[in-house]
This record gives sequence, C-alpha cells and structure tokens, in this order.
Amino acid sequence: MRLPEILKIFPVSKSMWWEGVRIQRYPKSIKLGPRFTVWRRSDIRKLLENPENSAFK
Repeated sequence: MRLPEILKIFPVSKSMWWEGVRIQRYPKSIKLGPRFTVWRRSDIRKLLENPENSAFK
C-alpha cells in the first residue's frame, strides 16, 4: 500500500506516520525505488486488528 492509501485509513499527518514507523509503532516500509515506498497490506491489516498492540519489529 502507498502512504496516501494508508493515511485515508489512519487519520494522522505524514510526519506523524513516519515518526510512528521510526519508533516501530507502525509497520516498517519497503523501499522499491528512490521515490517509491510501500507497506505490506498484511501489516496494515494486523495494525487495524490490534491498534493498541502496534509494536512492529
């Protein structure tokens, strides 16, 4: 999933999302190119199912 899709589900700012990724509150991204970053749908589903237990490592 791309970041704009994710931010429709999670109403946070881009900077707040990236901070969450940095501190492992949100899933780790996958870099496919210099300007192309995605997240696994399964990781986003897992986050939706257990938002209080959102420690991704």
